[in-house]
Amino acid sequence: MANLSVHLAALILLGAALCAAQPRGRILGGREANSHQRPYMASVQVNGKHVCGGFLVAEQWVLSAAHCLEDVADGKVQVLLGAHSLSQREPFKRLYDVLRAVPHPDSRHDTIDHDLLLLQLSEKAELGPAVQPLPWQREDRDVAARTLCDVAGWGVVSHTGRQPDRLQYLTLRVMDRDTCNLRRYHDGTITERMMCAESNRRDTCKGDSGGPLVCGGVAEGVVTSGSRVCGNPKKPGIYTRVASYAAWIDGVMAGAEAA
Repeated sequence: MANLSVHLAALILLGAALCAAQPRGRILGGREANSHQRPYMASVQVNGKHVCGGFLVAEQWVLSAAHCLEDVADGKVQVLLGAHSLSQREPFKRLYDVLRAVPHPDSRHDTIDHDLLLLQLSEKAELGPAVQPLPWQREDRDVAARTLCDVAGWGVVSHTGRQPDRLQYLTLRVMDRDTCNLRRYHDGTITERMMCAESNRRDTCKGDSGGPLVCGGVAEGVVTSGSRVCGNPKKPGIYTRVASYAAWIDGVMAGAEAA
């Protein structure tokens, strides 16, 4: 009987270990995207390593999340466009230097409010089948709850922090802000400048920050760089609403052209 008890205990421990080893957040519940069907996607890189997502909003501008570069001191910031694989040679893939990084002036380390970053490329991107700007929402209104939206990125795909080489994507349902602000979810922290999407084992995770939440072919939100546990149904994904910052985005880009 003692041997049987030991054997059962060992099986229980093994089962727990296997459960712990399952992916906790990736573009969790998603799959590999079709090559170059999201030609707006950008990989924001520091010293040659992917740190965040982003997307092309104009020929010389990429929109991402402000927190992505908070811990970057003297690192070389670049943007990779036209990529499906981060490592393999591809005909349209090109790495651009960043001329200027402009975080939203009200973004701060201790909050995800105003978590936006504009990156001005050193030159205009070479547009083509694999590199195109993404239209973004300018009308400041909420996306209806349960709307299906698309999100993509090269964020981590397992609890060990393993990142995929090829672009991943998934489809998520928008969650009503009032629901997202319930005590059992984000307890009143979601402002009118943010939106939520369901995260029940289908979610964005570390490395996906800065990527677009695309609804009906238009960027409605930007993945924030929050520290929540990926794939936790009690912590829905949080996105910065692009339309709330239309004046700032336009102003930064126009100011650079006038300079």
